[in-house]
Amino acid sequence: MFDNFKNYLENKITLSDQELELIKDVCILKKLQKRQYLAQEGDVWQYNAFVSNGLLKTFSIDQKGQEHIMNFSPENYWTGDRESLTTGNPSDFNILALENSEIILIKKDDFEYICQKIPQFYKMVNDILHKSFLVSQKRIHANMSLSIEEKYHNFIQQFPSVANRIPQHMIASYLGISAETLSRIRAQSAKN
Repeated sequence: MFDNFKNYLENKITLSDQELELIKDVCILKKLQKRQYLAQEGDVWQYNAFVSNGLLKTFSIDQKGQEHIMNFSPENYWTGDRESLTTGNPSDFNILALENSEIILIKKDDFEYICQKIPQFYKMVNDILHKSFLVSQKRIHANMSLSIEEKYHNFIQQFPSVANRIPQHMIASYLGISAETLSRIRAQSAKN
């Protein structure tokens, strides 16, 4: 499980054996079964989490019982609740394994320690946070300005490996549309 994380890190930054060992020493390896929660609404999120293998979704449930998917996290993605991690407030989100998954967890204090001791790790984290912010900004803009068809095609481009691994109703939830509307869009796309 750590080998996937090690490969991910080595593709992004150059680390000495000592630095890799320092990172490995603070990693908590967690296996999740399909439909098992990594976190639930009301928990205080205390980790930086890397998906070594599998697929998770981050979502909330509104007062009407409607699910709203915020994000999908396949392998080589980071997941968690940054707001809860930063503020110490209870999370508004649930994180659930959609497949059997392997997660690397690093406690907040340990993560900050690694960032202090390994400058290139800190730079990598900053780059990831900047990219995440830009992705969020683009998603907000897309939700305000793109047609449903364009939103669907953007999803397929952003998550090509995920689209075939999840049910249609989850894609619809992520896009903020009904499953029926998504079915119609997919049928139209197949004709073109």
